[in-house]
Formats: sequence, C-alpha cells, structure tokens
Amino acid sequence: MKEFAYIHDEENVPDTLLRVPFLETFNKSQLDDILNSSSIVECEPGDTIVADGEEASRIFILLAGRVNVEKNGKVLVSMDHTGDIFGEFAALSDERRTASVVAETTAVCLAVDQKFLEYAKPKKDNPEFYAALYEFIAKLTAKRLKATSEALARMDKELRELKAAANAD
Repeated sequence: MKEFAYIHDEENVPDTLLRVPFLETFNKSQLDDILNSSSIVECEPGDTIVADGEEASRIFILLAGRVNVEKNGKVLVSMDHTGDIFGEFAALSDERRTASVVAETTAVCLAVDQKFLEYAKPKKDNPEFYAALYEFIAKLTAKRLKATSEALARMDKELRELKAAANAD
C-alpha cells in the first residue's frame, strides 16, 4: 500500500472528486478544507486498508477499484462504486475499528484525516461545516440500516420457509 499527500489545487478540483456524493455536500471553502486534510492511498489486491481493532482517525472514500469489508475473515460487504465511504463510524466516534477493509482489486482511496480536520476547523467555530458532515453520515447510516434490515427480513423469511419445509417432511 502506498500513500501520497494530496496536493490540492483550489482552482482545479478533479472531476472524479466533484462527482463524489460525500464531497458534493460541502461548499467550495469547506471542500478545500477537506481536500487539504486528505491523502491518496493506492492499494494492491490483498492490502489491508484498515484493520479491525485499530485506532481510527480517517474516513476513506473509494475512488477506484473494489474493497471488501471483513470481520473474522468473512466478507460482509463489497464496495466498488466511486464515492463509497468506509471508516466513518470509528473516525467520528473515536472508537476502534470494528471491521477490516481489504482491497480485492487494485484500489485508490481518498483518506480524509478527521483529527487534522478538527484541528484546522474546530467544531465550535464551524457549526455549518459539521452539520453538513453529520447530516451526510446520518443519511448514509440510515441507507445502510435500511439495506441491512431488508437483508435480515429476507433471511428471516428464508429461514421460516426452510423450517416449514423441514417440518413437512
């Protein structure tokens, strides 16, 4: 895995970054602050980007490739869309990572250093910025919770059908 400082040209933001839903949330000044506190992470297949149990201070935005969220070696979910985000819960809650994220293919991520961002933009002085950040994370969490609830409902239905079929025999 290689990491490079992102050299942000405030007059020329790459189109790839402008199309990332997370980054669309912010105005130009806020976007500049985020990008100035970011780095680019390039990963080869099998590279662990974040490890279960490690301390967290960064939010990752997938720019290219495919990564897997894993727990105890089992893939929980795969991400392969530009703009997919991981690591946001631990970074925002000051808790340790609860899963690992491993590159399945060559992958490129934008890593936003939350600790540096808080230093550069103290919460008490930037309520609009943090309101936008937390609103985006809340919407993302709601979307993921809905998908998880739907998957759980499908599995519950399948389990009931299997039990009914087993009892019918």
